[in-house]
Amino acid sequence: MVDWLGLAIPFTYLGVLVGSLATFSSLYRKRKAGEEDILPSEDTAGIVLSSSLEPWFPPHLERDIYLSLLHLEPEPGKDKPPAVPDSILKAALLSRALEDIKRILEIRNGKQALGNLLQRGSVGDDLWQRFLRAEKDTEAELRDVVEEANALQAGWGSSIFQSANEMHHNALLRTKLDEIQVQGKADREWWDKEKAIIQSKFMRELEDSNESAKLTSGPGADKGGSDEDAVMVEGGGLAASASNTGSKGGSKKRKGKK
Repeated sequence: MVDWLGLAIPFTYLGVLVGSLATFSSLYRKRKAGEEDILPSEDTAGIVLSSSLEPWFPPHLERDIYLSLLHLEPEPGKDKPPAVPDSILKAALLSRALEDIKRILEIRNGKQALGNLLQRGSVGDDLWQRFLRAEKDTEAELRDVVEEANALQAGWGSSIFQSANEMHHNALLRTKLDEIQVQGKADREWWDKEKAIIQSKFMRELEDSNESAKLTSGPGADKGGSDEDAVMVEGGGLAASASNTGSKGGSKKRKGKK
């Protein structure tokens, strides 16, 4: 008699396995076909990928502020927008250039390291595409800032980034000085605590040495000194009596001679 239950188990397993492989193959082919439709050539692959990737830098807030000041909308009931002083526009544009300096420095400092990681296979191509897109956007931003600076003041475009670079270095210097001051205060507090501990230890050792000196020069030392004085007094008395006896004997001898 055939054991249909025993045969059904392996056939069921094979059916599930074949179905899973067929489903995976179908999904993979559809995904591959979709990618080929989106990326028809290698020349446009980087452009399409970079446009769909997340930006490298956060939104440019300084640029948005400058453009908002430059294109103010008129107030309700008025035909013309309020006039913005040139000094405010220049300050906003300089702040925008300062942010651009920070971004271009980050790109220059990280490009070689990111390229090495890409060659080693440590990072994916999507990250490299994000970086290249950020580099192109930053270059376009720099050209736009130069044009806006020349529009506000003739010839200012050639020196605006120099001023922004000086502002960036001054900000770094102030940050470094603040860190040094904070560290100096912490070091000062630590030294005050250590000095207090050292002083307390020194005073304790000094008190201990004074107590040990008192113990060594106590009643025993006074008694020894009194015994020596007594011996000296007794010795002096003996010497005096001997001298008196000698003087008496001499006087008697002188009398006998006479």
